Amino acid sequence: MILLDRPYVSKHFLNYLERSGQPVLETPFTAGLARDYGLNLVDDAEAEKRCRNGERLYTSSENALEWIHAHLGDMPVARHIDAMKDKAALRRLLAGMYPDFFFREIPVGELGKTDVSGWKKPFILKPSVGFFSLGVYTITSDDDWTAAVADIERNLRESRDRFPESVVDQSSFLVEEYITGEEFAVDVYFDGEGEPVILNIFTHRFASLSDVSDRLYYTGKDVIEANKARFEAFFRKVNALMGIRDFPAHVELRVEGDRILPIEFNAMRFAGLCTTDMAYFAFGINTVDCYLNDRKPVFDAILRGREGKIYSMVILDKPKSLPPSSAFDYDRLAAHFAKVLELRKVDVPELPVFGFAFTESDAGRTEELDTILQSDLTEFLR
Repeated sequence: MILLDRPYVSKHFLNYLERSGQPVLETPFTAGLARDYGLNLVDDAEAEKRCRNGERLYTSSENALEWIHAHLGDMPVARHIDAMKDKAALRRLLAGMYPDFFFREIPVGELGKTDVSGWKKPFILKPSVGFFSLGVYTITSDDDWTAAVADIERNLRESRDRFPESVVDQSSFLVEEYITGEEFAVDVYFDGEGEPVILNIFTHRFASLSDVSDRLYYTGKDVIEANKARFEAFFRKVNALMGIRDFPAHVELRVEGDRILPIEFNAMRFAGLCTTDMAYFAFGINTVDCYLNDRKPVFDAILRGREGKIYSMVILDKPKSLPPSSAFDYDRLAAHFAKVLELRKVDVPELPVFGFAFTESDAGRTEELDTILQSDLTEFLR
């Protein structure tokens, strides 16, 4: 059972839904999509019946979580969503695994009154519930804290205008110690026995310590083979506390030595805005189909012949000071890369992105990735 919602659904996902005939909840949004794609639309009653009868559920957008709470609020799926969405609650749930980890939840109205002068820095400040790096700040000094609080106060109304309050509920913020180490993003589902099934692993690269953007992720044979087994073991420990079954998630982690610490769990979906499609471009894996049909990729066979390659996802985020009436030159952007697997244009004004580039490069030649990571993309405006 599929729940689609704004702001964006990729053509790749829509083509899969048309081919497979997977049931899709009928809404004004999906009715509009069905004018161009042969979607198998079902009404609220049929969708709820399917879910209560044990059919697996997947959402393209966290905006759709409201329907789950309204129609399936008494089922475990709603409880698990809440446990993942509230980052402070998740920290409390996993506290036994990380007894020395510092975190604190602060009501938004108390941020300006909180004295952080004696706190160890750097640390992270972010909404207890949030999406797409909204309101995430790296605090390295007391001045950073003052500036962040002022920015939150300015942007609070704008964030709630762009996303439902259930998605960006900034009534409280989470302060937590800066998690060091290499960052990863994992598409995983928990099967009927609660066993984790990993479908893709991305390495998340940053331009600097203060960078919290989502510009560049990459995967490949080396990334999968170096991390799959240890991440599976980690998810088993986490799920011993959560007790999740038949449930997809997109999880962000940081790894330093033997320490694996989650940044956040995103419920009922894989990588946001249909960027989970990267697994298809890199490995031929349709992550949603695997989850819905309980398929488990055999990576030993999948990775054969993919030695020495890096598969990247570049998020083409709009510059903060976007000139009026400016347009993005996708052809010039494509020419920057040796091999573009797909250049995905996103014409959704409310989203802070021009689109996504999925690319392939040689592991020993990453100059194009290094350059795009540092760019503000203004050279691609016209």
